Amino acid sequence: MPTYSTFESELQVRPDDIDMNGHVHNSKYLDYVLAARFDQMQRCYGMSMDEFLKRGLSWYVRAAYIQHKRPLFLGDSVRIRTGVTEVRSRGVKVEYEIINQSDDKLSAKGYFDYVMVNSKTGKAQVIEPDIVEMYSV
Repeated sequence: MPTYSTFESELQVRPDDIDMNGHVHNSKYLDYVLAARFDQMQRCYGMSMDEFLKRGLSWYVRAAYIQHKRPLFLGDSVRIRTGVTEVRSRGVKVEYEIINQSDDKLSAKGYFDYVMVNSKTGKAQVIEPDIVEMYSV
């Protein structure tokens, strides 16, 4: 089984992330991971989402899972650690952790199951070899 790299991005909890219970709304955790992945695609893998779109490709979320551990609050800084854990012919699995930087404790963890899709047909497509190579760091 290949071993893949993990990468980190940092974000700040914003006022519009807070729900009526006074902490970050559960949907925002997934937004944090997506923002981190966009950052990491360009900065760490060397191929931004814009480059995928120019090639007529896109990543669709087939499934997403989140396990909440501790809440996040307004003003918290978070570190989002992600890494590809599996590469399949038409998709990848990306696991993540969201860590509160103030105490270095895990706030949430989970995974995304992405499918490579041809933008013109809307159908899943085999991931091109150069992309597999980029994501296999």
